[in-house]
Amino acid sequence: MNEALRELRPDLAGVGFPHMTMSASREATVLAFDFGTRRIGVAIGNTLMRVARPLTTIDAQATDARFDAIAALIGEWQPDQLVVGVPVHDDGTEHEMTARARRFARQLAGRFRLPVVETDERHTTQEAAAALARSGDGGRAGRAKRDEVAAQVILQAWFDAQHAA
Repeated sequence: MNEALRELRPDLAGVGFPHMTMSASREATVLAFDFGTRRIGVAIGNTLMRVARPLTTIDAQATDARFDAIAALIGEWQPDQLVVGVPVHDDGTEHEMTARARRFARQLAGRFRLPVVETDERHTTQEAAAALARSGDGGRAGRAKRDEVAAQVILQAWFDAQHAA
């Protein structure tokens, strides 16, 4: 795990719910999503460098608008793999948003015919807000970036777990 994320997420090394994984033998572009009912944060990275970076936040509540924005990102970046953060309680039990995030992951797989991996995303939004505050991007300015930074934390933890395996 890189040093910045080790401080944020020491508990996530090796944690996840991989349904499908990309072969480590070739470079693959990966898009990750921090699903929310109001916004979806998006991050991007590749399996060669294994470094995630925030990409954008989709700020739309209508399903069609959300998937149109995702289709545009997929068309632009041509990912080989998608990663969706799945929220659970601290003890690992599921809640309402767990089911919604899993449904979103199934919809992505069905619409875009790409492999989708679900991974644990406990506390990523709070960690993203804390990281933004430490970097001076807290408050309103940070709120606009919070979901895409949370997606970055999700993707980086997934990269780190894949590398450790």
